[in-house]
Amino acid sequence: MKHKGLLVFVAVLVVLILLVGAAVSGYNGLIGKSEEVNRARQDIDVQLQRRNDLIPNLVATVKGYASHEEAIFTAIAEARAAMNNPSGMSVDELAQADAAMQSALSRLLVVVENYPDLKASQNFIGLQDQLEGTENRISVARTNYNEVVGRYNKAIRGFPGSLLAGMMGLSPAAYYEAAPGSEVAPTVDFGA
Repeated sequence: MKHKGLLVFVAVLVVLILLVGAAVSGYNGLIGKSEEVNRARQDIDVQLQRRNDLIPNLVATVKGYASHEEAIFTAIAEARAAMNNPSGMSVDELAQADAAMQSALSRLLVVVENYPDLKASQNFIGLQDQLEGTENRISVARTNYNEVVGRYNKAIRGFPGSLLAGMMGLSPAAYYEAAPGSEVAPTVDFGA
């Protein structure tokens, strides 16, 4: 009888140890996924900051050739100011500010087409190449962020992750989505 009681006690103890181990493993997994989301978001912020840092040099170069294009320079300055603190923005706010910046930069590059000397300037070409590379890195960072968010959201919505996520106060992360209307090319009016 004593031997049977000891076996039951050991079996219960093993089950408890396995349950605690699974809970700890699940907890650590969710924390890891949450940190991956944060890191991926920071990667986007870093690339957006890199683009923001390139813009004053690009604008200064274009201003030397196209000083009367003030409306575009104002739009870029406003878009750049809106992205001054990307880490303090929600993902949706960041996407909208990013779309405004992309629109302003697109309009600037359309204006550049009217200035062949500017297009041939080595300084401008170098800045444009850096900007293009940065835009590619931003795109990769956005894609990576959305992949990480997908894995995280799946983990906290599935079982038993949903139980742990509820106890930990974790909620689904927002995907990085393009701002409404960003699929439409900006209109440039050269008559103004």
